[in-house]
Amino acid sequence: SPNAVTVGTTVPAIMTLTSATEGRQIFAASGGIKYLSRQLRQREKSKSSSSSGASERKANSSVQQLYELAFCLWCLTYELNNFADVRADFAKDGLPVMALVELVSSAPREKVVRVALAALRNLATCSADIHPEPDMPRIDSKVFLGEMIACGLMKAIKLLRDRQFTDPDIVEDVDKLHKLLADNFKEMTRWEVYQNEVETGQLSWGSTHTEAFFKENAKMMEGKDGDFKLVKILISLLSSSDEDISAIACFDLGEFCRHYPNGRSIAKRLGGKDLAMTLIEHDNPELQRHALQCVSKMMVQNWEYVK
Repeated sequence: SPNAVTVGTTVPAIMTLTSATEGRQIFAASGGIKYLSRQLRQREKSKSSSSSGASERKANSSVQQLYELAFCLWCLTYELNNFADVRADFAKDGLPVMALVELVSSAPREKVVRVALAALRNLATCSADIHPEPDMPRIDSKVFLGEMIACGLMKAIKLLRDRQFTDPDIVEDVDKLHKLLADNFKEMTRWEVYQNEVETGQLSWGSTHTEAFFKENAKMMEGKDGDFKLVKILISLLSSSDEDISAIACFDLGEFCRHYPNGRSIAKRLGGKDLAMTLIEHDNPELQRHALQCVSKMMVQNWEYVK
């Protein structure tokens, strides 16, 4: 339940449960990783949207809940090397990494940052070689590092490096994550960076959201199975509550229509045109502009002549 009182009474019990290996296994197998990640994001959003006039007691209570939820996730990361199912649950929908990165980026209190960074470090160093699962896709540190990059952890880590922390463990984790992220980023192609960004839903303007990028990579939007998975995700992101993400999704979808053979009919068939049309009268003028251009690119064959 998302009710704050229910979470407040349940999480301390979960902390006790996840302090032992057997308890962690049972809790993870029961969908615990997804539950904690969702609660962590809901509590963080609730804290961010709370009024400035909220009482100090309420604020401290909110931070304590964030700490307890992050602590439980951190405990569960100690089973990453032991169980492929746990690695798969941490990789599912990119939700756990996203929740932890958002927590680090908002940096509520030092103790919360400490457990969130410790969890991210365990994810960034886990291995699929100790207990491999031959019938499951390989999920290891490289997968999680890609998600972290897509969620903007590199920027958050750079900001944390400029802060003064009293806890030496935080400094060590920040330095370790900075090196791991930088090394992994060097190895990733621009397409891999873009793919991770779309799959996590954390779009931000950059070199992968340009005409030149789509001229070069439009064919890759088919996906390995020819199911146009990324196009479908982009269409779903048109409805994002984050207006910047919706605007970027409009741009990317329009560029796909321009540069992929028959891209216009594919986007229309998947419902992209109908969703983009609803944004043309949006209150945000920037989103409105990108939505109009997106629909125009779906309708006009030679867009470059009417820009």
